[in-house]
Amino acid sequence: MELLTNIALGFFALLTVASAAVVVFHKRIIYSAFALLFTFFGVAALYLFLMADFLAAAQLLVYVGGILTLIIFGVFLTAKVTSLDIPQLTHQRYLALIPVLMIGVGLFVVILRTQWGATYMGSAPTARDLGELLMTRYLVPFELASFLLLAALIGAMRLARFYRSSAEDEISTPSDGRTK
Repeated sequence: MELLTNIALGFFALLTVASAAVVVFHKRIIYSAFALLFTFFGVAALYLFLMADFLAAAQLLVYVGGILTLIIFGVFLTAKVTSLDIPQLTHQRYLALIPVLMIGVGLFVVILRTQWGATYMGSAPTARDLGELLMTRYLVPFELASFLLLAALIGAMRLARFYRSSAEDEISTPSDGRTK
């Protein structure tokens, strides 16, 4: 049973890393969007292996069900669905190597210093415990986060209306002063 679990864990880890590489390195945006789907499923499966069922469900509902669906709709609404290329040229790639190397060295040090003995923590569902903690001990930070998200949503709507009304004003009043 443990061998089968290790094989499944390796498969989902490989699926996650390979599909994430396709997301980053593929030039066609439609292939990147579909590879992102497999990345999200792989991450959700890895959450299940870590006994984090709530995070796995949230990953599937929020990222796969919401965000990825919007991305794919956005890609399909573009004019060039299959031939839209993403420019892969960066002007400061060598400057970007400095933080990448620093993070890589830091991760390598953490990997070497970590005791990798596996401990079985049980398979009790975590959603109920998280819900109780959010409604009792962490109620104030939870409500502050909801107010922050509400303020961001109202601000985004205000900005969208401002730009839309500015664009409509430009259309209704041409530069020569005549109205349509």
